[in-house]
Amino acid sequence: MLKESIEKALVDQLNFEIYSGYIYLAMGAWFEDQDLPGFANWMYIQWQEEFAHAQKFVHYVQERGGRVIYDAIPKPPEEWDSPLAVFEHALEHEQIVTGRINERLALARAENDFATETFLHWFVEEQVEEEASADGIIKQLRRVGDSGHGLLMMDRELGARTFTPPAGE
Repeated sequence: MLKESIEKALVDQLNFEIYSGYIYLAMGAWFEDQDLPGFANWMYIQWQEEFAHAQKFVHYVQERGGRVIYDAIPKPPEEWDSPLAVFEHALEHEQIVTGRINERLALARAENDFATETFLHWFVEEQVEEEASADGIIKQLRRVGDSGHGLLMMDRELGARTFTPPAGE
């Protein structure tokens, strides 16, 4: 059974994962409006990943005897100045998520909840990948600069991304 403090923190995080997905949906819609379907695809895949993360939290909380209560989802941003600005925002958001995961891991340690600590290690590793992925695209966008050809090549590459559910889903 989960301690109340752990349950509250995990449910808060699963709601934040849903909000994260909502941000990526908004980013995908923005890219669609910019006629960059490959970039939009990348964001829609990211949306699916965020919802899968939320689902992992739901299953874990319920498996440990906790109760999941969903919060209202805040409205995501809807405008960005450029593809680079979108990915810089994505990286900043993922860094916030990383901090939140680390806070929950510290709480699990403080509460001697070893099962939750083990569960959260998957997310620690996932956040390393999430930040590295966004950062890699930012670096490519900076190299491309204002080159329309470079942007179209990136659009084609990002359009090839497919969703792979996390292990155990």
